[in-house]
Amino acid sequence: MTRASSTYVIESADGGILAPAGFSASGVAAGIKRPGRLDVCVIDAAAPVAAAAVFTRNTMAAAPVSWSRQAVSDGTLRAWVVNAGNANACTGATGEADARAMAEQTARLLGCAPQDVGVASTGVIGVPMPMPTVGAGIEAAIAALGSKREHATQAAAAIMTTDTFAKESACRVTVDGTSFAVGGIAKGSGMIMPDMATMLAFLTTDAPLDAEACRAALTLAAGRTFNRITVDGDTSTNDTAALMASGAATIVDGAPITVAHPAFDAVAAAVTHVCAELARMIVRDGEGATKLVSVVVRGAASAHDAEAAARTIANSPLVKTALFGGDANWGRVAMALGNSGADVDPDRVDIVFAGIPTCTGGTAVAFDEDAAALALSADEIELLVDLHLGEFEATVLTCDLTYEYVRINGAYRT
Repeated sequence: MTRASSTYVIESADGGILAPAGFSASGVAAGIKRPGRLDVCVIDAAAPVAAAAVFTRNTMAAAPVSWSRQAVSDGTLRAWVVNAGNANACTGATGEADARAMAEQTARLLGCAPQDVGVASTGVIGVPMPMPTVGAGIEAAIAALGSKREHATQAAAAIMTTDTFAKESACRVTVDGTSFAVGGIAKGSGMIMPDMATMLAFLTTDAPLDAEACRAALTLAAGRTFNRITVDGDTSTNDTAALMASGAATIVDGAPITVAHPAFDAVAAAVTHVCAELARMIVRDGEGATKLVSVVVRGAASAHDAEAAARTIANSPLVKTALFGGDANWGRVAMALGNSGADVDPDRVDIVFAGIPTCTGGTAVAFDEDAAALALSADEIELLVDLHLGEFEATVLTCDLTYEYVRINGAYRT
């Protein structure tokens, strides 16, 4: 299929998930997490709209994932209901019933069918859902729905667990004289190595995407952003990324935007823009992290090799601890590269830490250790590996591995 693509401009915008018209949201404190912390979120489109979602590939997928996969399978949703503090994962038939009950209660209060409601949960695995508390939270969240700036911020805060800050992004894209907004919220700090996608992300747009275009835009964005980040190499049971399109901003001909429409590339680029910003925030907020690291592998023989090499290096605990210590230990990078399965010629590999060459042609080069330590003390670092075998390149975002990561996860349930 071929299509003409229109020229477009993307600009940052305020408003988070409510920057696009046609949505309301809320976040309330139900008591699932610590008292006073927001922990139930509802995002409502007022009517069933085009929607898409991508989910974890973890075979121990949580009950809300099973429900939501089926709910969104027809390409429409009206709302998402999300709780933090309990993952409703590994909870058996009771957990499945609880996820369904969350959808049913939300649907009853909104006046729609349960199948029009997606459900997402995040938190401790293997603990039964406190359904009376959750139910009261859903009722309060729907009563609190609104479209003001504070409602978007509250929704973002209500999906957090070990996150240290709420993650919001929005932009506007102008194409052929029409402006569309895309907004999003996300949570994630640990157990992050999405493969679709603990990580949750919810996006909205007022562009009139049809269901196929919605799915295509989200899949493209997730592949370029959320699936290119890692904090600790673990893929959660609950990972979900979702997009709803209200269609409140109509185009000149009044037709929906299909994947063949000239405006599709513009809207898809805006969705990717928001996802990229949210993905960077997630890695920046990695549990205990002090550095955001871009692992860039170039000169690979294939796209698969480039991504495999970058991902293996980004996931290596030895590489990540060296980065925490400000140690340009290129041997650890070489070790991880050799374990990646990528096609490698050891005599061609170059490794560069924060602009400082440490290995050329597979052998050590002299460098100033003090200068390297200073460069690695920055809060954003690039680790570059050139394989000199081809033209393919991939970047995976990661963070350093610190004492604080161990403390946070050692005390997670206490």
